[in-house]
Amino acid sequence: MSQQSLSVKRDGFTSSFGVLAATLGSAVGLGNIWKFPYMTGANGGAGFLLVYLLATLLIGLPVMIAEITLGRQAKANPITTLQRLAPRGQPWWLIGAFGMLAAFLIMSFYSEVVAWVFAYILKAIDGSILSSDPQVTGAAFGALISDPRQSLLWQWGVLIFIGGILLCGVSKGIEAVTKKLMPLLFLLLLMLCAVSLSLEKASEGLAFLFQPDFSKITGSVVLMAMGLAFFKLSIGMGTMMTYGSYFRDDQNIPATTVRVMAADLFVSMLAGIAIFPAVFTFGFEPAAGPSLVFITIPAVFAQIPMGHLLMVVFFVLAAVAATGAMLSLLEVPVAIIHERFGLSRKKATLISLLILALMGSTCALTNSTLADFKLFGMTMFDLFDYLSSNIILPAGGIFVALFVGWVWGFDKLKLALSNHGALANDRLVRVLFFLLRYVSPLLILLVMLKGLGLF
Repeated sequence: MSQQSLSVKRDGFTSSFGVLAATLGSAVGLGNIWKFPYMTGANGGAGFLLVYLLATLLIGLPVMIAEITLGRQAKANPITTLQRLAPRGQPWWLIGAFGMLAAFLIMSFYSEVVAWVFAYILKAIDGSILSSDPQVTGAAFGALISDPRQSLLWQWGVLIFIGGILLCGVSKGIEAVTKKLMPLLFLLLLMLCAVSLSLEKASEGLAFLFQPDFSKITGSVVLMAMGLAFFKLSIGMGTMMTYGSYFRDDQNIPATTVRVMAADLFVSMLAGIAIFPAVFTFGFEPAAGPSLVFITIPAVFAQIPMGHLLMVVFFVLAAVAATGAMLSLLEVPVAIIHERFGLSRKKATLISLLILALMGSTCALTNSTLADFKLFGMTMFDLFDYLSSNIILPAGGIFVALFVGWVWGFDKLKLALSNHGALANDRLVRVLFFLLRYVSPLLILLVMLKGLGLF
């Protein structure tokens, strides 16, 4: 089948809510549940939040809008999109190729973390992790990640689950699932917030998140906020360009991205409200990363009325957040393989899953069979994280901004974002173009140098 016939038959999102739900599902992930609330509280509370919002407006939103616009304009996967829109002979398509590589690298380690979340749903249901002693919950987590058989089976189970949704297509798979999952995500969060706010030291948890401490706002904290703003919105890896190719022609892209940013921030704030009052009430130390989610949180729920039920709700919530992010990541290689090689969507999905199962197994076995295997002094889990987070994603963001600002140009951007004159947003487009041309690339470069330890 030719690429032309494939493009004619391309699936896409069918409603404005479907567009919003799918795009938000990509932006919301496990980072919303623990990383964002923790970083906000540990780096100045409301002060950090203000820096983050400013960085989002200068970095995250402009690049996100650019990616979605390019994808919708070409109605194709990231590689084909940049081939079609770039001047003949210029290798801008490499942005899409590296985005595909980044998607595989991220999914390789992220799928293992998601596997732990799905495993913990069953552990929460049977009550085996319902203990007020963090040593008991820590031992349960250690037993899971050090068992190669469990690690692989849970990871492969997650991949089969995500692959099954993608096999249903864009409208009947991604859109249909995220339209149900996103309202469920908010409902579960609000339920946990209501319980958490009724606890004895809820005010201390809220102060941890929202009380400004501007003395903590250092140059390093500003760079962390900039990095978080860039990574939180799923940009630089081809996901937004891929999802943009499924946008309807009458979709208001700037308005949609602002709603996604606001909803993403709201989810993160709700997660902080749900988690930290409970953490402070029972005297636990709010720590970032898996230790908070898999060790501290079960110990906290063990001391809350209806704790068993709420712990199940929490890990279902985490699984919901992770599912939307996984769908958008896996859709990048699926779309590229499907359209570039003329394969059916089913074959493209199965090939992507096979590659991911092989790459991901090296991360799944990091804490067991491959614990002593290291490249450049890092485990495969850490290496994949480092390469994607510190090199490929920021480089992708920089080049997308440079492409729109210096190659594609203002006139084409204005025509696309105004929906061919249907929207009166000339001033907005001018501001956006200035940011993409001059501001965003420089700020992302600072984030990249910070991540590499060069700045």
